[in-house]
Formats: sequence, structure tokens, C-alpha cells
Amino acid sequence: MPRKLLKKYMPDPQTIKHNKCLKVFGSLLHHAALWHFNRHTIAKAFAIGLFCAWVPIPFQMVLAAGLAILFNGNLPMSAALVWITNPFTMPPMFYLAYKVGAMVMGLGESPFEMELTLDWLIHGTLLIWKPFLLGCFIMAMTSSLLGYFGIQIFWRWAVMRRWKQRKDANTPTHASHKH
Repeated sequence: MPRKLLKKYMPDPQTIKHNKCLKVFGSLLHHAALWHFNRHTIAKAFAIGLFCAWVPIPFQMVLAAGLAILFNGNLPMSAALVWITNPFTMPPMFYLAYKVGAMVMGLGESPFEMELTLDWLIHGTLLIWKPFLLGCFIMAMTSSLLGYFGIQIFWRWAVMRRWKQRKDANTPTHASHKH
């Protein structure tokens, strides 16, 4: 059952409502539709959260919350999914985005050595920003669409499976009809 499985990993609504970064949304956070848990709100949440995970800005959770409010997606799931991008996954994800952007633009890979300095951050990113941002956009759209339609398909499959199990449980077997 997708609902039970997903609810198990959902962040606590009170934690989200009292998050100091999300206070900018005020009473909008209390709108009941943002907390509904159905196929449509969860599919939207996956689309929003996976899209925002590829946006290379700090406070992706605030962006995800704003989009969840705008599109009536499940806010906790939208906010939680941006944490796919974390200090461990960010380097390979953003490197992949750069590679995808460079490939689409027909560029060879620009050789660069990353340094953890402000100078490199300013000057090094000037060399790669176009393919990087294009790659982030492509990956965001791809992830968003796969997440949205993947949840729609998975949810329908789970419901149909549950209906079939119920039907099979209520159907008498042929062995019990013997005289």
C-alpha cells in the first residue's frame, strides 16, 4: 500500500509548520490540501521535490514548499524529497548535471580542478555555469516527470493489486463447492 509505505517516512507536520525557514508562508502552511495524502498530491510532491533537488541554490526546501503551496502538492513530501541533494550526493549529482549540459550543448568537457576556495568558486564556476545550469534544468525536468508519472503508475498498480486481493479473498474456491 503506497499510502502506508510513504506515510511511514513522512516528516512530522508540526515540525514543518514550525520550521523557521518556512514561516514566510504564514497561514498558508495550515491549508488542509497541503497535508492530504492521495495519489494526486503525492505525485505532485514527487514532481516538485525532485525538481527542486536539482536546483543549485541553498534553501531548496523553501522553494519546494512554495511550489507545493502553488500547485497543491503534499508539502511534507515535497520538502523531504529535496534532501536527496545532500553533502554526500551533491558532488556526483551536480557533476552529472554538468556532463549532461555539456553533452547537450555539444561541448567537450572543460578541464578544471576544483578547489575549496572562494576564488575558485567565483572564477571556476564562470567556466562551467552554462552547461551546469542547463544540465540541472534537464535533470530537474526528467526527474520531475519520472517522479510524477512513476507515482501515478505505482499508486494505480498498488490499488489494482489490493482490489484483486480483496476479490480473490471473497471468491469461493472450486474445492468448497464439491457435493
